Amino acid sequence: MSKQTTFALACVVVLSALVPGVAGYLTARMEAIEAAERNLRALEARLQLREARDARPVSYSVPCLHPPSTPQLQEFSASALGREEHAGRGRPGEAAPDWLPGLVQDVERAVTGE
Repeated sequence: MSKQTTFALACVVVLSALVPGVAGYLTARMEAIEAAERNLRALEARLQLREARDARPVSYSVPCLHPPSTPQLQEFSASALGREEHAGRGRPGEAAPDWLPGLVQDVERAVTGE
């Protein structure tokens, strides 16, 4: 065979591998672009729906005529509850546990670094 025939056959072999590869690559890129456009349109539609929902006026069927009443809290002194020595700790009439002062001291020592 001549050199020209060999060169022509080599070019045909290279092109036979290169052309389908490039065509497949370009097809995949075009499909990716189309998918991105579809996703963008879907997101734009969702955004428009959300903006339309947020922009519409809110209507209530029954107007609020009276504000709700708040419960009245009554304060009692510790002596009125019966246990002055434990005022402000736990439930009324309940003594603090024996381990609590030791725990408080341990925490204070840990915080101060002693």
